[in-house]
Amino acid sequence: MIASGDPYAVKIYNEYSKAQMTSFPNLSDDDIKAIFAYVDQASAAPAAAAGGAAPAGGAAAGDAKGGAPSDLFVIVLVALVVVMVLVLGVLLVIVSLLSKAVKGGGAETEAPGGEGFGGLLKRIAVDPAIRSATLWIFVLLVLKSTLDGAFSVGVQQGYAPKQPISFSHKLHAGEYKIDCNYCHTGVNRGKSAHIPSANICMNCHGVIKKESPEIQKIYTSIENNQPIEWVRVHNLPDLAYFNHAQHVNVGGLECQNCHGEVEKMEVIQQRSSLTMGWCIDCHRKTEVNTKDNQYYDKLVQLHASESKEALKVADIGGLECSKCHY
Repeated sequence: MIASGDPYAVKIYNEYSKAQMTSFPNLSDDDIKAIFAYVDQASAAPAAAAGGAAPAGGAAAGDAKGGAPSDLFVIVLVALVVVMVLVLGVLLVIVSLLSKAVKGGGAETEAPGGEGFGGLLKRIAVDPAIRSATLWIFVLLVLKSTLDGAFSVGVQQGYAPKQPISFSHKLHAGEYKIDCNYCHTGVNRGKSAHIPSANICMNCHGVIKKESPEIQKIYTSIENNQPIEWVRVHNLPDLAYFNHAQHVNVGGLECQNCHGEVEKMEVIQQRSSLTMGWCIDCHRKTEVNTKDNQYYDKLVQLHASESKEALKVADIGGLECSKCHY
């Protein structure tokens, strides 16, 4: 239709940056009729039913995720305080017994009836050994907390921010089994997987569930010529280079290898740590698929002369610093 100069087709083609809708030549006539039947049924559904529960559920999930870090911090802090108190109590008892033993204490030096709890606390407070042990415990705990905090800088495992539009991967990728490549068009071709543009959403939602409040946000974005401000979930530092095409197209990895079971996520979140250690561990364990690929013939031959194990990514430069940092 575009080649023939159809005015409406050319207008739509130019309006959406000359992005063509994906062709599905493998669909039969029955498949196409089933799609149209679904569109008619979905369009006839009441507006309230079309958009009712999804936004609330998405918002609730986002709010729950947003409050998780604070709750976790409080729990960890309380646990550390409890552990410190218990350790301090045990040390006080041990130091007290050792002090008695060194001084030749016991029954001969203890006053009749005991000195009482208050006296014991006073004696413990002035004991230099106890004060020194308490100081060292405090220093070690602070040092441990500092190191734990330093190692967690930049790690966002479990991060699930609230998005401007409630989008369910569980519904689209799970129930409807829409291929990830349909929306994330760059995953096989370049460094980035790409965040889907509004026109990709409109390929379906131009006729399906148009009355939904969440879908109306897409319409508003298009009408105002404003991009949807999606919140990035998976982040790598600028000092690290990662190429989706190299891993997906060449390495043959599935999205779930790094992103988890996305097709089961109502709200998308970062499942893996994505740290350097996590990547290196994967390179050490992953075998290279060399079958029927002459590129690897010489490498396989050289590797077999030195090792009986299968060729791993680590054996072909997967641990070299310059692969990710250059």
